[in-house]
Amino acid sequence: MKEFLVYTALRILLFIGMVGLVVGVWTLLDDDGEVNLLWPVVIAFALSGVASYYVLNRQRDAFARKVEERAARASAAFEERRAREDQD
Repeated sequence: MKEFLVYTALRILLFIGMVGLVVGVWTLLDDDGEVNLLWPVVIAFALSGVASYYVLNRQRDAFARKVEERAARASAAFEERRAREDQD
């Protein structure tokens, strides 16, 4: 559960940082100084997704290992119950 929370929190922080960066650049480049938030949010979503693939690789691998371990334990428990049921 810890790995999930760490990865998710870092993803959210990366997205918020990208929104700030894109809005800042958009404001600098726009003559009006007015920013419609739809496009910067969409652009930040795409950029944070690509960046998280590279930046959060270690956290994503730790989360995947934890999920795999949990699935293996659940599968082993299921097989044990099935074997016990077959004996009865």
